[in-house]
Amino acid sequence: MNRSTQPANNRASTVLGRKLGGELLRLRDAAGKTQQQAAESISATGTKIVKMERGWVPMRDPDIRVLCEFYGAEDTKVVGRLLELAKLDRERRKAKGWWQHSPHPGTLSEYIALEDAASRVRTWQVSLVPGLFQTAEYARSLIVTEGVGVWEDPDEIERLVEIRMRRQARLHDERPLQVYAVVWEAALRQLIGGPNTMRAQLEQLLEVAKLPNVRLQVVPYRAGGHPCISGPFTIISFAETEAVDVVHADTIASTVWVENEAESAAFSMFFERTARLSLAPHDSVLLIDTIRQET
Repeated sequence: MNRSTQPANNRASTVLGRKLGGELLRLRDAAGKTQQQAAESISATGTKIVKMERGWVPMRDPDIRVLCEFYGAEDTKVVGRLLELAKLDRERRKAKGWWQHSPHPGTLSEYIALEDAASRVRTWQVSLVPGLFQTAEYARSLIVTEGVGVWEDPDEIERLVEIRMRRQARLHDERPLQVYAVVWEAALRQLIGGPNTMRAQLEQLLEVAKLPNVRLQVVPYRAGGHPCISGPFTIISFAETEAVDVVHADTIASTVWVENEAESAAFSMFFERTARLSLAPHDSVLLIDTIRQET
């Protein structure tokens, strides 16, 4: 896969734009306002409101603030969340090429926003338990290990742990996130936080595997080489039929985003080929339980 080649048909993702537009549409409907009335409130045309609500255009902070006030949305947290979505969407639209490198801390809000808008996530993990399945103690130990020179403030570490735990609510809400996780056996044997922490984490995996919206499979050591052996990644999918999958992959120093249809499809193919080498869900659970008893 040549990461220096930019496809001619590249365009920035509008996933966050559609999410933001949908939020504004719900606020307008709840307030009983028409698109024309909304347009007049920001001195614009009705066409602009249509484009905003469908996520076709980047949105200015002043327009969002005026519309929220016009719709009677006075909760500062609600308004702040919409402004943050607008900022992230503008940044993604300005991204050049089909991939973008950013320092890890700056991409956290962006990833969470995409995950929150997603209908399905497929994740391949080489050495770590997927974030959506982590216990608080496992996550804390992991953040401390990763955080030398980055996450050293105890309050900041706890905030990151809390954020990771809140993300897991998507597994249990009215429209639960569909998660297909494939992990290498190494991720189950790596003693993050020590034996007690790891044992509790493996018990958590056994519980998560029971959820109807979760498919958890393990690639055993004996499977040998496979297409995804070089590193972890997550494929984020959305309910809209026209939405292109977004691929998120961490490296040591940066984060890579893949938003091109052909390249996203390639990651999906690699994921499926590796999944075929993994144990069936039932056998994966048996292996997890065996490792738990050995830990």
